[in-house]
Amino acid sequence: MKNFLAVFTGNAQATEKSGWNALSESARNERSQAGVKAWHAWMESHKKQIVVAGGPIGKTKRVSGDGTTSAQNDICGYVVVTAESHEAAAKLFENHPHFSILPGEAVQVMECLPVPGA
Repeated sequence: MKNFLAVFTGNAQATEKSGWNALSESARNERSQAGVKAWHAWMESHKKQIVVAGGPIGKTKRVSGDGTTSAQNDICGYVVVTAESHEAAAKLFENHPHFSILPGEAVQVMECLPVPGA
């Protein structure tokens, strides 16, 4: 089994495309509650594959040789799962509530490789 980092992405374009902004406040609240409930159900149904539960991501700081600055990216959450293959890991996220109910854009799934020389 291999570990895979799944990064949840979202942006203003995805939110607009989902129709989220056109919903009334009460409809958004209902959909948010349904999305959170479905997300928890997804976590429960995949608990054997979840290595690190992860969670939402806050504001970003970019650290480089030039110092530290505030930054922005499309990452809004993460989870680490285990699977036999990259394809099997990706399949876990098909129709995920992040984008099927909530206004998220996508889930990017990448293998966690060993540190060279370790």
